[in-house]
Amino acid sequence: MAYQNIKLFGAERCHKTGYYKSFLENLNLEYTFLDVELNDLFADELRSLYKSRKLNFPTITINSKTLRNPSDKDLLKCLDKLK
Repeated sequence: MAYQNIKLFGAERCHKTGYYKSFLENLNLEYTFLDVELNDLFADELRSLYKSRKLNFPTITINSKTLRNPSDKDLLKCLDKLK
């Protein structure tokens, strides 16, 4: 599958972040993991996605689509639409 850019914003300590890392890897998708607790630039990038400016993680961006803590079904649906 060819996607321009998949980013996973999260934290290593977060079990949901770990779930999404495994989920994307099981689909053989390349993605960039951005740990918002270890890097202020990653945290600022995540905050810029939301009006509240909160660290809402895990958040996945696929191209220009933003998904916050999506269900497997919603994530697969988004990936399918963006093929």
